[in-house]
Amino acid sequence: MTANITRLNSSDTHFSAQLQQLLAWEESSDADMHQRVLEIIANVRKNGDQAVIDYTNQFDRCKINDAAQLEISQAQLKSAWDNLPTDKADALQTAANRVRAYAEKQKMASWQYTEADGTMLGQKVTPLDRAGLYVPGGKAAYPSSVLMNAIPAKVAGVRELIMVVPTPDGVTNELVLAAAYLSGVDRAFAIGGAQAVAALAYGTQTIPAVEKIVGPGNIYVATAKKLVFGQVGIDMIAGPSEILIICDGKTDPDWIAMDLFSQAEHDEDAQAILLSDDADFLEAVAASIEKLLPTMERADIINASLSGRGALIKVTSLIEAAEVANTIAPEHLELSVADPESLCEHIFNAGAIFMGRYTAEALGDYCAGPNHVLPTSGTARFSSPLGVYDFQKRSSLIFCSAEGANTLGKTASVLARGESLTAHARSAEYRLK
Repeated sequence: MTANITRLNSSDTHFSAQLQQLLAWEESSDADMHQRVLEIIANVRKNGDQAVIDYTNQFDRCKINDAAQLEISQAQLKSAWDNLPTDKADALQTAANRVRAYAEKQKMASWQYTEADGTMLGQKVTPLDRAGLYVPGGKAAYPSSVLMNAIPAKVAGVRELIMVVPTPDGVTNELVLAAAYLSGVDRAFAIGGAQAVAALAYGTQTIPAVEKIVGPGNIYVATAKKLVFGQVGIDMIAGPSEILIICDGKTDPDWIAMDLFSQAEHDEDAQAILLSDDADFLEAVAASIEKLLPTMERADIINASLSGRGALIKVTSLIEAAEVANTIAPEHLELSVADPESLCEHIFNAGAIFMGRYTAEALGDYCAGPNHVLPTSGTARFSSPLGVYDFQKRSSLIFCSAEGANTLGKTASVLARGESLTAHARSAEYRLK
């Protein structure tokens, strides 16, 4: 097996165009699928539990007769945790502790200040009342995603966290249920797909409506999240997984090859790119890819990913590599260099930055502490990782003393009349001395 990975050089005349072509990715837009999701959402809004039951029986091959059968009890969650093998329980607990410790640092506090005339201004921070967590089911089992989505919500103070997870053929994933128990999920339902998103957004007789929906899913789930946005908040619309590595040529090429594989193995659309100012090192990594690829369980997927969207890019310097990285704005960025702190100062667009030769991106996926829900497809230019702040709202506080109302009212009156909004002006003027 040979990965036909793209080679680029930043010194080439057409490098910018070649880079943009490499990065180009557009989620498939299937009009029939989009219409189907709209129909599912409308049916759930109209028929509630019965629509959810019908879709669950149809898509997940279940035999649900009553809405009560949709709920996964707290006893089931606790049993899954209690019966986990010790090594898995210890690993989940360690990861949960680290995610929680990091999340605690993110909590925003309310604040205020008082001006000389007694006017008080400030900001009140309030947690969301209820949030929904979508967890993929079936062959995909992502207990780490449960931790990453649920723990920040609970640290933020969300009163009730509702998890939905499909159970094809009625089979539950014990690791996912155990992670839900460990993370403090309040209620869980064995439903998935667009119907689960609709149920969370609008509520049914059994499933409560939430204020925000987070968590990954397939194209139907992503489309449903887009369509219910506005009725509820969402975390993001995630594209394929990405890794960009900047290396000075001094890291073991096998390490770098495997780091590229770690994201390429997600799916054929995942993107793995290496930047280096050392041409010989790029060749060494290419050789490591050829050597190690046949040993991988998901070799076909990795090969398709590297051949279709991967690249080895020669740059003139590490500073130029940082400039290219800022253009790409990757989900995961590894700085596998001697002085990652200095190079990090030149990085402005990245979801998560992994600093130093020993910091494999995979550590961030599971247990380092920072969230692994990250902006993809260049959206790190304006977006941030999921965090506690995504489950908190900010309200502005304004209190005017009589003296403050007199001062501010004069200013507001002038500006309001300048906009021909007389009621605004008179509202302020009534309070003038």
